[in-house]
Amino acid sequence: MKALYGQQNSPGEEMTFVFQERENLPPTRDHDVKVQVRACALSWMDTKLLSEIKLKKELVPVGREISGVVLEVGSKVTFFQPDDEVVGILPLDSEESGVCEVILVHEHYLVHKPEKVCWVEAAGTVRDGLRAYTALHYLSQVSPGRTVLVLDGASPFGTIAIQLAQHRGAKVISTAHSLEDKQYLERLRPTGARVIDVSHGKIDVAESCLEETGGLGVDIVLDAGVRLYSAEDEPTSKSQLLPHKHDIITLLGVGGHWITMEKNLQLDPPDSHSLFLKGATVSFLNDEIWNLSNVQQGKYLDILWWPQLDEPIPLYEAKVSMEIVQKNQARKRQVIQF
Repeated sequence: MKALYGQQNSPGEEMTFVFQERENLPPTRDHDVKVQVRACALSWMDTKLLSEIKLKKELVPVGREISGVVLEVGSKVTFFQPDDEVVGILPLDSEESGVCEVILVHEHYLVHKPEKVCWVEAAGTVRDGLRAYTALHYLSQVSPGRTVLVLDGASPFGTIAIQLAQHRGAKVISTAHSLEDKQYLERLRPTGARVIDVSHGKIDVAESCLEETGGLGVDIVLDAGVRLYSAEDEPTSKSQLLPHKHDIITLLGVGGHWITMEKNLQLDPPDSHSLFLKGATVSFLNDEIWNLSNVQQGKYLDILWWPQLDEPIPLYEAKVSMEIVQKNQARKRQVIQF
């Protein structure tokens, strides 16, 4: 039985991916669930985070978002029984690779899969669904009548965030990075999101949002990263389609919430003063917190929405697909189907 692992020989070097032959699984422990994997989503591996929390190792298991069928349960497992259909996210310190036919998972990392959701959609949605739910429910308490700006709305995360915000009765504004993204967002159901096409660099996002809200600003901003410097100082690798941090502060309304995925966000005193005058807050969206905190485990029940997925990938293409994901060249969520 083969499983996929990532290997990084030295810091800064690109990660390579290899299939390793696995030994037989160890006996099922008290709280373990043996799962036959039906689908596994591929996500970018944050090697720096793994190093910071002392989880860096020679071979890193690949694939943490899985869906499958329960084959066997430990003696103290209470939530599942054989033949149950499940979906879950493996913890950061897991020794198991999700790109493997059969794995052992602690019961706290699994939930029952809804019957009407297929294997590929379940595995491909759970991480982005959890991230969107964390941002809109726990960090910003979205409610009817509020205005939400979702940057890069055609991304897998953005697509689910738009649907969740609309489900909660919020008015949604989204940015599109290409004509194809704009058309995709306009076809999304339910309709109603106002789409701002920033692909040509001629549209001022802050100005458009203020115009859309009658000058009041938006209540909640979900970014996809931000530019921290002026155009001439910005690293060439940084996407010029991202808004500047000053733009987000400008378009944020009084009492607004800025939810950011920019882990190295730097706010200067004038930035902080502007946020202070608006009574606005900045929250950092770290979706791994659900795995890093024991208190949060098992709370991601039923966070499944219509995803932005690519065509399912056969197992023999997993290595090549993961290389594309790790280089941030995959626009849609890649899911391995067994």
